[in-house]
Amino acid sequence: MVLALLVSGIVVVLVLLGLFVFGLRRRLIQKSGGTFDCSLRWNVPEESGDPSGKGWIYGVARYNGDRVEWFRVFSYAPRPRRLLERASIEVVQRRTPRGEEELALLSDAIVLTCRHRGTRLELAMSEDALTGFLAWLEAAPPGQRVNVA
Repeated sequence: MVLALLVSGIVVVLVLLGLFVFGLRRRLIQKSGGTFDCSLRWNVPEESGDPSGKGWIYGVARYNGDRVEWFRVFSYAPRPRRLLERASIEVVQRRTPRGEEELALLSDAIVLTCRHRGTRLELAMSEDALTGFLAWLEAAPPGQRVNVA
């Protein structure tokens, strides 16, 4: 009986510690500001007529100079999973979620299809975050080309 209580107590403490670390990590990512919720689908096929919600990963993006750092939400990694340089991002199209994507993404999400160094990717974010992202892309320093469709 005592052993069962001890094991249960340890499990509860570990679960609470894990949740605390998730929250702390997110706070540290957001500490410098310029963050927004952003789902990502990497290496999307050229003619993706598949409206399934597969491949979307929920994350947080943060502006850092001339790049966007993208972090997975459900991860303990202190470093970003993807780095997107402003000069290498080409916006291909913008659309609303289709089919099962509506269930996989946040309710107010807009999907932005982009290319980054030859890789096709999709970013899903709120309308406000999209406005900020497109403004950030267009605010490139003089001499840099910006590809916004």
